[in-house]
Amino acid sequence: MKNNKKRILILANSGRDIYIFRGELVSRLIKEGFEVYFSVPQKNSNKKVEVLENMGAKHIKTYINRRGINPLEDLKLIIDYKNIVKKIYPDLILTYTVKPNIYGNWVASYYNISSIMNITGIGTSLNSKLKYFVKHLYSSACKRTDIVFFQNKSNLTLFLEKNMVSKNKSVLIPGSGVNIDKFKPLEKESNDNKIKFLYIGRVMKEKGIEEYIEASKLLKEKYSNLEFQILGSFEEDEYEEIIEKTSSVKFLGYSHDVRQEIKEADCIVNPSYHEGMSNILLEGAAMAKPLIASNIPGCKEIIENNINGFLFKAKSSLQLQKRIIQFISLSPAERTKMGEESRKKIEKEFDRKIVTNEYLKKINKLI
Repeated sequence: MKNNKKRILILANSGRDIYIFRGELVSRLIKEGFEVYFSVPQKNSNKKVEVLENMGAKHIKTYINRRGINPLEDLKLIIDYKNIVKKIYPDLILTYTVKPNIYGNWVASYYNISSIMNITGIGTSLNSKLKYFVKHLYSSACKRTDIVFFQNKSNLTLFLEKNMVSKNKSVLIPGSGVNIDKFKPLEKESNDNKIKFLYIGRVMKEKGIEEYIEASKLLKEKYSNLEFQILGSFEEDEYEEIIEKTSSVKFLGYSHDVRQEIKEADCIVNPSYHEGMSNILLEGAAMAKPLIASNIPGCKEIIENNINGFLFKAKSSLQLQKRIIQFISLSPAERTKMGEESRKKIEKEFDRKIVTNEYLKKINKLI
């Protein structure tokens, strides 16, 4: 099923993530004359899937239980990937997140198709009870792919030290980058004299939601002018009831355009336990917001301590509280300066064009 157009297949677990973090790449590939397909578990009616299709990409629905460990489900995913490849016969496969990275590259190798893997973050996969099994699977996949993109130096070092990937196929990129034309400084519309802290992300333990809630409870007792906001979907349902009963936080729900919420915030907080490269910190910084985040890979590359924000020890509500107090002790001019430094850093180091250009360079080299 070949024609003159070179075909690229993207394997991932979320149409939303492809649109938000790789949309510029998809658009650029289509403009460069490539035929782009993307396989995700969402239906055609999904809003982000629809947007990608309107851009000219072709959608293929494939079920993925991204947190499941059922071998039969994973075997079915491998078979689905093989059927997709046999149907469209792509010239190159791009993969993102754990299961597409592992199984997608196995299939690419089986059909002798070039591929590029992107380690968007390791999460708990290499720190769980199955870590030795996952390490073996990842090592096997890395041997089969042509290029492995890493979003932070820590993950790259880990894979090299554990002999999971060869140095000659490893490439370090600045996360997914951020669209600095889309995410730019905007004037606040509200003027209620509150200092607003904004948590954006999946609501789950590993993202540090418990430390954020605990800090909000204690600090609201001391400072009445603080507002602690939460924006995102519930990954772990028990937190829905907890947040409903917690008067110190304000749940904003889910947003289709986080720029509106970031615009009104004074500081972006990411208390996560692990990150590939924190996209919300990138987006907040691009909009000239000061940042407070865990001192972990994927956050510490974005924050220069005391320059554009503050870092604190992960899993420590006490340390987070100290950093918030440090922030509110700053003058308005000092907070503005922090935000300006955030924007400068993003423009210099994390412009998404850097990532897109690196992809295009490697893709053209491979096919």
